[in-house]
Amino acid sequence: MDRREAIKRIGMALAGAAVMGTGAASLASCGKKGTKRIIFYFTGTGNCLYVARQIGGDGAMLLSIPQVMKQGELNFEADEIGLVYPIYGHMPPNMVRKFIKKARLKAEYKFAVLTYGNRKCNASEIWDDISRRAGNAFDYVTTMIMVDNWLPNFDMNEQIKIDKHIPESLARITADVSARRRWIEPVTEEERQQHQGFIAATGIDPEKGFTWDSAQCFTATDACIGCGVCADVCPRGNWSLTSSGVKTEGECEACFACIQNCPQRAIQFNKEGNIMLAAGEKNPNARYRNEHVSLWDIKQANR
Repeated sequence: MDRREAIKRIGMALAGAAVMGTGAASLASCGKKGTKRIIFYFTGTGNCLYVARQIGGDGAMLLSIPQVMKQGELNFEADEIGLVYPIYGHMPPNMVRKFIKKARLKAEYKFAVLTYGNRKCNASEIWDDISRRAGNAFDYVTTMIMVDNWLPNFDMNEQIKIDKHIPESLARITADVSARRRWIEPVTEEERQQHQGFIAATGIDPEKGFTWDSAQCFTATDACIGCGVCADVCPRGNWSLTSSGVKTEGECEACFACIQNCPQRAIQFNKEGNIMLAAGEKNPNARYRNEHVSLWDIKQANR
């Protein structure tokens, strides 16, 4: 047995023991009356968790949407309720859609922050429509640009060099939320048309967003040592450890948490499984996680 195989077997054994020894993280509270601010977030590479922390400050309760959905407690009450999520194709992740349709959010003020890396189009208008139809209308909806983690189009090493004025955006949003500003970020007709062009080109159902087949999108190479990180960071729980290595199956959010957080860079796109991934990664040697967020943080949020 060579060194790599030995490491692989040890990693799989330890990860399996960890899975057996720990259950899903329980919610500290359901956010009953008396809680000042709750912020829900969805994150794959840490951007939205970082934003939620910055806006929340010391007093807010931060709750991971994947964990909330697994726990099944969907009634929340607070003075203020916030939501932070990344836009995928200008739309919310599918799990965020399901959350807002099932949750009952009672608050005097509700705000949403939508992060994006390159083009937002009419994301704020899309969220305003989805949340209103779900009976959870928001008083404030805005967007902010961050590092774009879309591996097919962007080199992560180049993205982190770009000054996207994140501190300025956070200062603006924090001030707006503190003042309980009521405002839906406006969009232009050109932005609406750009989104429609994207939908037409990709064939994505705008009522569902990205709902890919994980097994068709990703593959694990021989570099995999069975550490189980992919299983811990996937918000859907699509990845699992088996006696023959890791495997993935199930509906994918396209958050790329698995491929971005794999410490061995052992997960790659299956170029034949999805037309949007056919070109592979822009830079196969570059990966991204928000510099203020640890791998453990993302595990805690999603596993």
